[in-house]
Amino acid sequence: MNEQYPVLEGAEPFYFEVGKTGILVSHGFTGTTQSMRPLGEAFAEAGYTVCGPRLAGHGTHHEDMERSSRHDWIRSIEEGYAWLKERCDTILMTGLSMGGTLTLYMAEKHPDIKAIALINAAIDIPSMQQVTELQDVRFLDAIGSDIKKSGVTELAYDQTPVHSVKEILALMEEVRSDLKKVRCPALIFVSDEDHVVPPSNAELIRDSISSEIKDVTRLHDSYHVATLDNDQDTIISQTLAFFKEHGV
Repeated sequence: MNEQYPVLEGAEPFYFEVGKTGILVSHGFTGTTQSMRPLGEAFAEAGYTVCGPRLAGHGTHHEDMERSSRHDWIRSIEEGYAWLKERCDTILMTGLSMGGTLTLYMAEKHPDIKAIALINAAIDIPSMQQVTELQDVRFLDAIGSDIKKSGVTELAYDQTPVHSVKEILALMEEVRSDLKKVRCPALIFVSDEDHVVPPSNAELIRDSISSEIKDVTRLHDSYHVATLDNDQDTIISQTLAFFKEHGV
């Protein structure tokens, strides 16, 4: 896929080559690596090798995203996974929103992933279904920057391509149908109040995956982009503790 716009400042992919255990980090739908960079930096400080890919069509211009598909997004994550496999003996993964969807996808396809942490992961967003019926509409309002903490803004598109909504719907359907293939330990973060992904997604994931260890942690002081919100420290500390215990 040929992107025609420069990458926005702050939306660049990030790589930290540290230890022999790697963490693959995925940002979400219409968002950028900016939403996950604090986690990536904390993981690297804790001794992990970290890869935070920029999903195809993201972090440039919404017209780039319109030209991308779920297959392009998956390819971006697969490339990050391959980068880590060349350097690490153990792979873990975490993701926000659609990044959580992609984390589940990778756990379904790569059983060698030892543990996952999902942050307001998306597998069923009924409000998006009506978009499939729209005719002659290319772009919708922005869905990014759903953050409770004042003064914090997510670097995300100010418009949402209708084509991209159809793509994430297809991705969620595919991932949802194979959730039973997820067997690794899973830490599931869910915000009490989320204006993008219904919090009920957390229970649906927990009840559908085959993992013996599947812990749900409620985030009481954050909206959808919890990685930039008031519960950021909680997400980082609990993910590190979970990966230390189960990522072997």
